[in-house]
Formats: sequence, C-alpha cells, structure tokens
Amino acid sequence: MARANRHYLPGYVWHITHRCHKREFLLKFARDQRRWLQWLFEAKKRLGASILNYAVTSNHIHLVIRDVKGEEVIPQTMQLIAGRTGQEYNQRKGRKGAFWEDRYHATAVEMDSHLIRCLVYVDLNMLRALSVGGCVNSSRSKLFCCGEGSSLATFEHGANLTRANRSNFFN
Repeated sequence: MARANRHYLPGYVWHITHRCHKREFLLKFARDQRRWLQWLFEAKKRLGASILNYAVTSNHIHLVIRDVKGEEVIPQTMQLIAGRTGQEYNQRKGRKGAFWEDRYHATAVEMDSHLIRCLVYVDLNMLRALSVGGCVNSSRSKLFCCGEGSSLATFEHGANLTRANRSNFFN
C-alpha cells in the first residue's frame, strides 16, 4: 500500500517525533545522542533549518522546527539526521536493518499559546524520560527562558557549546 502524501503548510512551526525501531532503546548511550545532535547542527548549517526546541530520549526524539526556507527543508533535515544517525549506529554495532520505526510524525503548531504548550511538552517529556521531578543537570536537558528581543534562548548543561554557538543555533 502506498504512503499517504504529507501535507505542507507554509510558514508553520512543526512538532516532529521519530521513534526508534520497535521502540528499542537505540539512543540510550550519550554517544548516540551526541551524534544525533551533531547531525542536527549539521542540518541547521547546511539547510538553514530553524530549530526551536528538541529532546533526545533513549527511544525517540522530539524536534520543534520552524519552516522558514520552503517546502523541502524539513524533509531534507530529517533525512540527513535520521539517515546518518542510523548508518553510523548500524556500522558501529555491526547490525543491519531499520534504526527508525517508521516515517517521522509531523504536527503543525500555531504561533500562539499552542506553540508555548508544545515547547513545554517537549521539555516535560524529557523530564518524564529521566524520571525526575524538578531541575535536571544532564547533558540531554535544556533550560529555556525568554532572551533578548523575546527570542527563545537555551542553556545546555554539560554540552560543548559556546554562548555564540547557542545564539547562532537558535536564531
């Protein structure tokens, strides 16, 4: 049976989720999560993706991304990140087969309180995945606040990102 076509709505923010194959914990090690994040940075650099938020758990990812460049940026971004992450994992582990369960799931998000709820959901999902209540001091966590000019700024614990890299990443 053929896949249904994706609907494209220009100018929207998208909440993307992508699960590991059979909900296995293929992203459980920090090394694999860092590689996913490095490919996210690479997609931002190559394709101009506008990243608002992300979370990498041990068996799925969340990505909140803004469509600013056109119809092909989000699919190409996901193809680069998912493809390279899966290839590297399979080569390193000497395994074959799917790394991701299915196509990524994308939901359009309106630019109002829906966006705020989505950003909070992604961060709370990470807290639930870490099974803690309160502040998190982990390389996989992010603390968000309103920054200069009411733009979103992120501060990552333990990540090798300079302040300049952070501001370039989220602008």
